[in-house]
Amino acid sequence: MTEQTVAAGYTKALFDFAVSRGADAKSLLSEAGLAAGAMADPDARLPFARFAALMRAAKSLTRDPALALRFGAETPFTELSIVGLIAHASATMGEAFEQTNRYARLVVEVDGHQSGPRFAIVRRRDGVWIEDRRRNPDAFPELTESTWARFVGDVARSFRDRPYVLAVHVTHEKPAYADVYRQILKAPVTFASRWNALRIDPAWLDIRLAPANRYVFGVFSDRAEALMKRLQSATTVRGRVESLIVPILHTGEFGMQRVARTMGVSRPTLYRHLKSEGVSFETLLDDLRHRMARHYLEGKKVSVAEAAYLTGFSDAGAFSRAFKRWTGRRPGRRAGR
Repeated sequence: MTEQTVAAGYTKALFDFAVSRGADAKSLLSEAGLAAGAMADPDARLPFARFAALMRAAKSLTRDPALALRFGAETPFTELSIVGLIAHASATMGEAFEQTNRYARLVVEVDGHQSGPRFAIVRRRDGVWIEDRRRNPDAFPELTESTWARFVGDVARSFRDRPYVLAVHVTHEKPAYADVYRQILKAPVTFASRWNALRIDPAWLDIRLAPANRYVFGVFSDRAEALMKRLQSATTVRGRVESLIVPILHTGEFGMQRVARTMGVSRPTLYRHLKSEGVSFETLLDDLRHRMARHYLEGKKVSVAEAAYLTGFSDAGAFSRAFKRWTGRRPGRRAGR
């Protein structure tokens, strides 16, 4: 099965939040096995395992076991992903939910996306519920905490005086900080439930969001569709290899043997798989470094020396020569000059 991934922008938001709460940045990166440069492009993909490690490191370094709840409540969806921007440009709360569900994989992939949407509206005799249908939720309950807290927090920022969530159910056991749930979610919480779900006021689905900018909605949707196609292409061997290399690109230790070992295959097997897709490991790596270098240098995000480091070159001179081969010009020079 293809490794699950998260958006680098989502990971960066968690990193920044933990630092703002007192966590040491270098320790966070070290314990999560991340490089700061790997989070530079918000649309890049990082292994879900790195995100989970970052969350656990953040909880430990901030000494706040309820950090996932606070992260969800205090970080607006619009700061995490283009999906949040689409939701906020929707016409109604119901449409915002549909768009969030449609593009949920762009934020974080979960076990269960293979067979259908992550969230569902469930109508029962006891009310209307939003259910999170991901599999094995208790393996990482922090995702349940941050997800439900963000659902509540985002709505509260726009409609402060109106009730939205009426009850909360989670499948994991009651933690020692259960009182924080009620403070943040502002509704009765049932722990060790059979499902992860929010009972909501059904009238919310029809509430109109203002202003509903359809032009902006269309622009964001087109971008999200392009990102979805890119994400789906990551199910190829090439996409899998690239997702493994990006977090370690800065180390220079991304040889074919190491990548093959991480994937659980032999070097010859990886070679054959890539060849069947019409690419070699060397070509893949060169193209990835080119794309990442362009991203780092566009808009003057980093210096040439920093870009060289982040793309795994031994020195700025080697990077400059490679950049000229890719683009016909030295880094820092505009096209045509």
